[in-house]
Amino acid sequence: MEFTIFILVVILFSIIIHEIAHGSMAYYLGDPTAKNAGRLTLNPLKHLDLFGSVILPLLLLISRSPFLVGWAKPVPINPFNFRDRRWDELKVSLAGPSVNLLIAIIFGLAIRFFILPQSIFIAFSTIAFYNFLLAIFNLIPIPPLDGSWILFALLSEKLTNVKLFLNQYGLYILIFFIFFGLNWVFLATVFLYSLITGHSPPSSY
Repeated sequence: MEFTIFILVVILFSIIIHEIAHGSMAYYLGDPTAKNAGRLTLNPLKHLDLFGSVILPLLLLISRSPFLVGWAKPVPINPFNFRDRRWDELKVSLAGPSVNLLIAIIFGLAIRFFILPQSIFIAFSTIAFYNFLLAIFNLIPIPPLDGSWILFALLSEKLTNVKLFLNQYGLYILIFFIFFGLNWVFLATVFLYSLITGHSPPSSY
């Protein structure tokens, strides 16, 4: 039970840092919308999304999923404040997964190159594993995940119908993917974790 709570805390703050990265990148690129909305904060209440932060993790716990995922309320962005709207939107979209990936690599390399006490090893392992998981999960090109905005930035105008379809049905597609395709995300996470740390993930994941 205590370990499950620790995992939930790691996921929560990893998601929050993810959203802060989006808002900070937008602010750096000239859009203060997230900052003005008070979203560049570690206060969880400013970021919680009813479905992505509460209902989904609980459903995965109840269904005895071997791992948990989720997302926070997206930070508000006004793309009209950007100097180069198309590519600045892409940079903002990449900022969140990039920060999760950076956190995972830092803690993963600590596991690889240092002899850590068991409790520290488990803590670092949890942080690395779930940040790899969140980075990969958020790169899936289905709204409202970051991967969809990356895809939209790269799509030509001839494929506008694809964007409209994904925006209209994205949440339903995502729910279907979570329950029937999430194992592929898990396998990719295990691969990255093992590659960086030199260890297999703890069986408790």
